Amino acid sequence: MNKTKRKIFETSMKLFAEKGYDATSIEEITATVGVAKGTLYYHFSSKEEIFNFLVEEGMKLLKNSIDIKTAKLTNSIDKLRAVVLIQIKILVKYEQFICILLSQIWGAEKRSILCRNSLFECINTVEDIVQEGIAKGEIIEVDPKVVASEIFSLTCSSLIYKLKTGKKIEEAKLYHELDKSMIQGLIRK
Repeated sequence: MNKTKRKIFETSMKLFAEKGYDATSIEEITATVGVAKGTLYYHFSSKEEIFNFLVEEGMKLLKNSIDIKTAKLTNSIDKLRAVVLIQIKILVKYEQFICILLSQIWGAEKRSILCRNSLFECINTVEDIVQEGIAKGEIIEVDPKVVASEIFSLTCSSLIYKLKTGKKIEEAKLYHELDKSMIQGLIRK
């Protein structure tokens, strides 16, 4: 991605997170980036294309990170721990992206469907790990769909904690809390 496209991408992400998709205009994006509309349209054909690119790139980063980290592991509990840590790191580093994704999953518009399907694809990866762990006898009998959704939801709930307390998310502390309250309860003993 060249410098101008990256700046359009990052500025759009910031504006979509702060103001919402509908309240952000192409004019505002170009003014904030400091480029002409023609330059923006050279890189993206519309605001919708910017949004779609943002979602696709963000989810690709999350899914690829999970795939790479879990491929090296054989134990399902270790894989779930890796997923939790990756989700926390992505959440902290790309908080604006997560806020955009979560704010847009509701509704029947193309944008909402894209966000929902992208999110479900990521959750399905975790679901597969849970099913594998149950089959191998490493994880207790649970509903994999529920557990996979809970893992993603609990990680994202740290944004509410941050909003409520005004405190920065401490990755290690959050990881240990989620491990203690969720992952350890899944271990078949």
